[in-house]
Amino acid sequence: MTLLSMLIALIVERLAVRSPQWQLVSYVRPYLTYANKTPFSAFTQPQIGLWLWCLLPALAVTLLVQLVDFWLFSLLVNTLVLLLCMGCWHYRQLYKQYLNASARDDQQAAFLTMQQLETDAGISQLQLSYGQRLVWLNFKYYAAVLFWFAILGAFGALTYAILRLLSEPATYIKAAESNSTAEEITKPQQQAAEQVADADFAPNTNSTEDKAVEQYEAVDSAANTAAEAQTGAQQDLQQLKDRAEQLSQSIALQQRLTAVASDLSHWADWLPARLFGLGFALVGHFSRASAILLSYLGDSSTPAGQVLTDIAKAAEPLPEELINCSTESCSLVQLAKRNILFFLALVAILTLSGALS
Repeated sequence: MTLLSMLIALIVERLAVRSPQWQLVSYVRPYLTYANKTPFSAFTQPQIGLWLWCLLPALAVTLLVQLVDFWLFSLLVNTLVLLLCMGCWHYRQLYKQYLNASARDDQQAAFLTMQQLETDAGISQLQLSYGQRLVWLNFKYYAAVLFWFAILGAFGALTYAILRLLSEPATYIKAAESNSTAEEITKPQQQAAEQVADADFAPNTNSTEDKAVEQYEAVDSAANTAAEAQTGAQQDLQQLKDRAEQLSQSIALQQRLTAVASDLSHWADWLPARLFGLGFALVGHFSRASAILLSYLGDSSTPAGQVLTDIAKAAEPLPEELINCSTESCSLVQLAKRNILFFLALVAILTLSGALS
C-alpha cells in the first residue's frame, strides 16, 4: 500500500496541472492563524500547546485512517496527503524559467531567477551552485517526504511538510499595508475644511437675510460633513490598529514557531539526508561520494543541506567551467531523479520482504 501510494502520487504530481489548491501551504496558512483566535489562544499560548496545534492535522488524518479500516480509503487518503506534501509549483516554474533563460543564453535572467529561488527557499546561508540548490529542493519536496511517509505513513509526511513550511522564511505572514491608507483618512477632513472656507467666502449676491441663511446652511452642512469625516477617520484608524495588532500577533506566532521548527527540521533531515546521500553514491560516482558520506556520517552539526549537496557534487563530478550552467543543473537534477528511483526500488524490496505494508 505504501509503494502504491507513492507511485500514484508521483505520477499524478508529474502529469496533472498543479494549482494552489494542491499545495499544503494553502491550507496550513489559514489554519495556523487560528492559533491567535480567542477560543484557541489559551490552548496555544504554552509552547507545547502550540506544537500540539501544529501536529493536530497529522494526528487527525492518522486517526481517520485508523477508524475507517478500509484499504481503498487508506489508499486515497495517503495519496492525497502525498500530493499535498510533495512538490512545489512555484519552484518548478522558476526552474523552467531558468532553463528557458539558459536556452536563449540570457545569463542575467538566469542569475536573477536562481537568486529568487534561493531567497524564496531560504537557502542563502549555504554557498550552493545552481545545480546543488535544485538537488536540495528536490530532497526537501520529494525525497524527505517519501522517506517519512515510508517510515510513519501520512503522519510522518504531514508533520515533515509542516516543519518544512514553518522553517522557510515568512511563508504565511503577509506584508503590512502601505501608508497610503492614512492619506485616504485625512482626505475627507480636508474636503470638509474646504467646504467651510467656501461657505465663509461666498460671493455677496443676495440680501442680508438670504445671505445669512445660506451661510448658516453651508456652515451646518460643512460641520455635518466634517463630523461624518471625523467619525469615518476614527473607524479607519481603529481598523488600522486592529490590523497592526493582528500583524504583530502573527509575527510573534511565526517567531515562536520558526525558533523550534528550524531545530526540529535539522534533526528531521539528518537521517534521510545520509540515506539519500548513500543513494547518490550508488547511482553516481561511488568512490568520491562514499568518501564524503563517511566524513559526514557521525557529524550532527553540519546542516543537512550542506551534507547532501556535497555528496551530490561528488557523485556527479563536472569540470569547473560548467558550474552554474544549465549542464550542471540538468546533470544534478537527473542524478536526483535516479536517486528517487533507487529509493522506490528499496521500498519495493522492503514491501516484498514484508518489512513495509
